[in-house]
Amino acid sequence: MARAMFEYTKTVLNKVSFDAALFCKEVQKAMQRLLPYEIEELRIFIQSLIRQNPDLQQCLIYLKT
Repeated sequence: MARAMFEYTKTVLNKVSFDAALFCKEVQKAMQRLLPYEIEELRIFIQSLIRQNPDLQQCLIYLKT
């Protein structure tokens, strides 16, 4: 089930990537839901989204914890 949550999180982040504030909220939720190794995978995924939309860079602060 944990893997399903990771895939769901990626889908949600893709859909809200147009709005940096909403994206940051979803990143915060993901940090509470996901397992530590999934957070590392999420970091890589988010960095690829940032290449497409640099406004999302401000959300990296939530991945530092």
